[in-house]
Amino acid sequence: MMDVNSCINDAQEKMDMAIMYLDESLAHIRAGKANTRILDGIRVDSYGSMVALNNVAAISTPDAKSIVIKPWDKSMFRVIEKAIIDSEVGIMPENNGEIIRLGIPPLTEERRKTLAKQAAKDAENAKISVRNARREGIDHLKKLQKDGLAEDEVKDAEVRLQKVHDKYIKKVDEMFAAKEKEIMTV
Repeated sequence: MMDVNSCINDAQEKMDMAIMYLDESLAHIRAGKANTRILDGIRVDSYGSMVALNNVAAISTPDAKSIVIKPWDKSMFRVIEKAIIDSEVGIMPENNGEIIRLGIPPLTEERRKTLAKQAAKDAENAKISVRNARREGIDHLKKLQKDGLAEDEVKDAEVRLQKVHDKYIKKVDEMFAAKEKEIMTV
């Protein structure tokens, strides 16, 4: 019985990873509102090593249409600006000597649809990962059955695994629906 539980737990752990990855990828989709997470992937050269932007500056959102970056070291202004310009964020930074401001432009209808498609693709990839985790779990259960586990225990475990799978698929759908609503809201 322990093998059955560990098999289901392994599958659930893989499904959790798919959800975490989806959450991370959806957070990086710019939906017209200021969100500091769109800057998470930006690395800057700080004293000879590449570090995350939030390690060299305070990042905040004073309102829904702008992100403010306040470097802790004045010498970092140029480096941060260059890193933002070179990144895929697509926003030109404004420097006033004290802070760097990123004005979040409103999205066009075409851009909103493109971002919604990207979010749908990310959600579908997460669903595929969840389904793969279920399939691997079922394969492992079949192997346990060949090794002597009773058939009815395997069937019960498959039903439990299917319930876990359904819960995660529903969660992916909810996350996508929330992000799509955020993207399409003008």
